[in-house]
Amino acid sequence: MKSAKNSSGLGPLIELVHHRWNIPVIAELYRRSGAKYITLVNSLDVSRASLSASLDDLIEQGYVVRNTGHGHPMRPEYLLTRDGSAIGEHCLSLATLVRKRRESDLAFRKWTLPLVAAIGNEVKRFRDVHDLLCEATPRAITIGLKSMLERRWAVRTLIDDYPPAAGYALLPRGRGVLARVSELY
Repeated sequence: MKSAKNSSGLGPLIELVHHRWNIPVIAELYRRSGAKYITLVNSLDVSRASLSASLDDLIEQGYVVRNTGHGHPMRPEYLLTRDGSAIGEHCLSLATLVRKRRESDLAFRKWTLPLVAAIGNEVKRFRDVHDLLCEATPRAITIGLKSMLERRWAVRTLIDDYPPAAGYALLPRGRGVLARVSELY
């Protein structure tokens, strides 16, 4: 697995979601107990380039392996490792939830799930979120938070402090995602 650079404990999640298709690929491999490349392309409706990038990344992280050797033509080309299987059910649960809500486009953006995890069940200031996601630029965090606000995953509130500050908290839609994301790191 890649080493986690983030000292906040979110490093493994940040690495996992580095590519947009990583979680859906793990979910599909878990659901099918392995799959051929073309099956993944068709079932996920993903471009070949994006799928190849995700598979390479997941192999490097230690979640997926190529099925080596000769065998039956229906033999899956890609399988989950022990680490991949350990998170497979959680990826499937998350992918199913966001697909039902038709929110995959938001959920699988690079910083959305780390933002959900960084906010957690508290009201967090922007700087606190940035401290937890130090790899993310302020612009990336701002865009991610704005998208979450627009889709009603989060709300911006006023923190009564000196000086007063804006804070971000998850709404029920965001907390539903958090419950599944928290199993991934």
